[in-house]
Amino acid sequence: MKALVVLLVLAIIGLIVLRQATYIVDETEQVIITRFGEVKNVTTEPGLNFKAPFVDLAITLDKRILRIDATPVAMPDREKQNLVIDSYARYRIVDPVQFRKTLLTETNARSRLGDIVTSTLRDRVALRNRFEIIGAEPILDDLGNPIEDDEGLPLFEGRTTRNEILAEVLEGVRRRVAQQNFGIEIIDVRMKRADFPDSVTASIYDRMRAERNRIATRFRAEGDEEDLKIRAVANRDREIILAQADRQSNQIRGEGEAESIKILADALNQDPEFFAFQRSLEAYQTVLGRQDTLILSGDTPLFDFLGGPGVPDDAVQPASPAEPSTEAP
Repeated sequence: MKALVVLLVLAIIGLIVLRQATYIVDETEQVIITRFGEVKNVTTEPGLNFKAPFVDLAITLDKRILRIDATPVAMPDREKQNLVIDSYARYRIVDPVQFRKTLLTETNARSRLGDIVTSTLRDRVALRNRFEIIGAEPILDDLGNPIEDDEGLPLFEGRTTRNEILAEVLEGVRRRVAQQNFGIEIIDVRMKRADFPDSVTASIYDRMRAERNRIATRFRAEGDEEDLKIRAVANRDREIILAQADRQSNQIRGEGEAESIKILADALNQDPEFFAFQRSLEAYQTVLGRQDTLILSGDTPLFDFLGGPGVPDDAVQPASPAEPSTEAP
């Protein structure tokens, strides 16, 4: 029984010693072996490895690309307008021993590198305006004024300087990190957003509304001016068209009347007596009604055709001067 207990104790001690004497390196990790604070070995290859039990300490560091999310900070641009810049950076540990000496842990690395990125970004933002920081530049005309679209909003070029700013920040961060020899490599620096602070958001929106109202008022004024121009041109064209139509109608009417007179004159010249006879008949039809009695002089031209051949001369009695000119039946 005692032997069994001794074997069990030895087995437990052996497992503890084995656990302390071995360590496993993952393919995403790199391990520093220290003995009483002194670096003894660095293992970057994955697999099972051995170390001195109880005296050697295995410190695991990540060898993948790590990310640093800097705290959003308000930064003044070239025009002294504050912009809240939210940025991040990516880095890789290339010298674990130096990283261990200077930064100790990844938490300290995030803090130190975040400060460096923010400081370098602040210096570069102070040299640019907000359009360049946001990532677009307004299109200018020949006079240097921004060109606007149909809604009054400025048009921007596809060419931007934001990448240039980030390239300058990346170069500056790499230079400062190399000077301090942190044992890391800065892969990239990016901006997630650039916005105005909350304290000035309301005033910015008010200014944007005022700007939109100004643009709307200008459009309305231009529309009213264009409306007056169109109406004036339309009224002028209307008067011209009516005058031309009236002139043309008078001309056509005059030509028609002239043609009518010409036709009538030609007909009269062909047979004047027949024309006089027809006109007299029309006069008889108009003047002599069924209920009318006329007493006229016998030599009146109206009766020239009533006293034709076979009609006695006394058929028409001349009117006496003392008698009335007209007598009702």
